[in-house]
Amino acid sequence: MESKAQISLQVGQRLTVDIEKIAHGGHFIARHESESGKKAVIFVRHAIPGEKVEIEITSTSSNFIRADVVQVITPSPDRVVAPCKFAHRDGCGGCDFQHISASRQRTLKSEVITEQFARIAKIPMTVEVEEVDQPLHWRTRVTATTDHNGAIGFYSSRSHRVISVDECLIAVPEIGIKEMSKQKLSPDVRIEIAYSSEGERMVAEAPKSGDGKFRQNSGPAVLHEKIGDRLLQVSQRSFWQGHKRAPEILAAVVSDFAEIKNGDLVLDLYGGVGLFTASSLNAVGSQGSIHLVEGSKDATSDAKNNFAGQSNVQITTGDVAKIITRIQSADVVILDPPREGAGKDVVQQLARIGARGIVYVACDPAALARDTVYLAESGYSMRKIRAFDLFPMTHHIESVALFTPSKVS
Repeated sequence: MESKAQISLQVGQRLTVDIEKIAHGGHFIARHESESGKKAVIFVRHAIPGEKVEIEITSTSSNFIRADVVQVITPSPDRVVAPCKFAHRDGCGGCDFQHISASRQRTLKSEVITEQFARIAKIPMTVEVEEVDQPLHWRTRVTATTDHNGAIGFYSSRSHRVISVDECLIAVPEIGIKEMSKQKLSPDVRIEIAYSSEGERMVAEAPKSGDGKFRQNSGPAVLHEKIGDRLLQVSQRSFWQGHKRAPEILAAVVSDFAEIKNGDLVLDLYGGVGLFTASSLNAVGSQGSIHLVEGSKDATSDAKNNFAGQSNVQITTGDVAKIITRIQSADVVILDPPREGAGKDVVQQLARIGARGIVYVACDPAALARDTVYLAESGYSMRKIRAFDLFPMTHHIESVALFTPSKVS
């Protein structure tokens, strides 16, 4: 890739380009050749592969040149009118793909997984990104921002400019953006809104800048989420899946991949408030046990309440990479790390523990591909993978992979 100095592209400059393919992160690839023959790769928003478009350069650096589509010259048959009036280049930055048909969105996400595994793990693979629900009205947790006048909105792409809105079509209606847009709220704050499976709604706010913590504004102090026959408490600072069907779907797939047996010792890493612990308890039975490890004190506080009556559930608060060095064995490991993945140190400890199965829940295919390499180096091969469109209208993807020992020692 050429630098901006070599090709002399400037912010605001317009070009006509052909869109080649999708890139990881919600952008699309175009190439430009200068009069001197020097070439550049440009990362374009609001495009679709196969289109001829006019773009405007929005930022340049030695590493990336970014641009937005300003006019579609030859549209893709998969181009649609965005259902949300705020989903355009100068609007809300929350949704990357509202201009693309839902089925093509999933195909593109599948291509991203294929490309990441080919590039990082050197593994040829294809996986269908499965539809789980309608592409709108799925999100149960939203973080919005208010502007200087107290109007609710969301940041524009790669910016701290707040775009005020009167609706968010990917949120479940009960989130209440429409109603809040009619109110004058506290200016310059972040607002977190959550709606539970039990019909509870919580609103909290924090300063827009800095590391200030959210404080509860309205609603219950703790939400409750149903998983199987259990009701889990989830406090405001604890993580819970954003898609209304994600807990149910992920719990089912993890259980299917894990094949937990009565009497097993299960290690639930990055276990949060206990989604996968809850879905695994019946399988381990009274003779088995589950050890949940989680770094967030708020989440483990919730987990301790959620499993207060379960003597076979152990909950440890701390850095997974440190705690795991003290764990000697497990039959099955379930891990749901943050976006950056588990990393080499954790993976090497997993190999030492020697579980018969490792079930990895990933929200970033690049991190999963990298950790697949580490697992292979440590003696574990990927046996199954499924991917789910738990973030429709955005570039995000959720995957679940099963790893088992490559050979018996």
